[in-house]
Amino acid sequence: MMNAPAGEVRRIWGLALVRLTLWMLACGVAGYLLGQTAWALLAGLSIYTAGHLLFAYQLHRWLAKPRIEPREGVGVWQEIYTELYRLKQRNRRRKRRLKDIVAEFQASTEALPDGAVVIDGRGRIVWFNQAAAVMLALRAGQDNGQRIVNLLRHPRFAEFMAAAAVDGTMGELEIPAPANEEHTVLLRIVPYGDGQRLLVARDVSDQKRLESTRRDFVANASHELRTPLTVLRGYLEIMHEEAGQGGALDSWQRPIGEMSAQSQRMGRIIDSLLRLARLESEGLQQRQESVDVPAMIQNVVDDLRRHDGRAHDIVVDAQAGLYLYGRASELESIVSNLAANAARYSPAGTTIEIRWQAEADGAVLAVTDYGPGIEAEHIPRLTERFYRVDAGRKASDGGTGLGLAIVKHSLEHHEGELVVDSTPGRGSTFTARFPYRRLIFDDAA
Repeated sequence: MMNAPAGEVRRIWGLALVRLTLWMLACGVAGYLLGQTAWALLAGLSIYTAGHLLFAYQLHRWLAKPRIEPREGVGVWQEIYTELYRLKQRNRRRKRRLKDIVAEFQASTEALPDGAVVIDGRGRIVWFNQAAAVMLALRAGQDNGQRIVNLLRHPRFAEFMAAAAVDGTMGELEIPAPANEEHTVLLRIVPYGDGQRLLVARDVSDQKRLESTRRDFVANASHELRTPLTVLRGYLEIMHEEAGQGGALDSWQRPIGEMSAQSQRMGRIIDSLLRLARLESEGLQQRQESVDVPAMIQNVVDDLRRHDGRAHDIVVDAQAGLYLYGRASELESIVSNLAANAARYSPAGTTIEIRWQAEADGAVLAVTDYGPGIEAEHIPRLTERFYRVDAGRKASDGGTGLGLAIVKHSLEHHEGELVVDSTPGRGSTFTARFPYRRLIFDDAA
């Protein structure tokens, strides 16, 4: 029902004013006839006020106890009661609609295979579905209103929730499932509303098992290929030596040389696959230490200059005394792969710049070349295994196609990221960024 229009409201209150005037006029006339005009007017006003107090009392009692219906009002009070009845009906309909929406939302989330937990601004559980109860060992009714960090006691979960609250961005965390530690749960935080968050949990145990199976297969297959490849390379070396001595194999010198080169490349691919499998399996549990990055960069550059057949001008700008907490072998792999890629895909005689500097939010290792550059659509896929951009980066150039994949996994172990900035025809800059908390400043260096 519609609310009374403004004109109707004015008419009702105008009529109430007329009634009051007539009532007080009648009381005044009666008092005049009785010779008690003042007392008659006072009595009339008191009766009028008492009537309004009675209706106000009924309204107050109705608002305090909605089940007690007030009596029908008189005059303007009848209109007030009518408007309140209409408002009450609208609220009931709105509550029914909201209840239906909430029921539909809960029914739809109950059907999801992923767990969903609604968390308020203070980190307390508002609601969760059945999947969340199973995966996170939550108890319906008992855990509602509890702080989520008090129920999921994984050491990294509290930091994860705190970071999500500060940053206000979506984050991810993998932890053993509280209900079954043999399973792995991927947690995502989705901020919404006024400080509220939605915690989404997904069981990724099958995916982890598949990744482990694939990793083991690659490692085992690569390891098994090493022995026959070593034998093959040994015979090829003997044949290559004999082919250069004017014997029967002299005409086979070129094919044998090509086979030797390809067998060496296959050996590098196998070594890279084994290194990548080791990086994936070790995760974040490997031993770490303070690493002298400037000295490491210089060693890599010296080795690159000795083997570089294109006479590149390698310029190093490394901040002295800027160390990094990490694993030396993986950090060296990052530097050597980025530097080798720059040398491999840059024209002879061009400059390669390597920069290691501290910044406000961490440190950057930037390797810049002035080669052909990379088109923007290829950049997101550069860290995929064996991904080739174009004919300018073909297998015959000597690369294994695994270098940037190794860089990516090594950076993940150091909480870093790889940023690629490239302009076709002008060159590329590969920047490895490390967080500030991993930096170590050696003033004595």
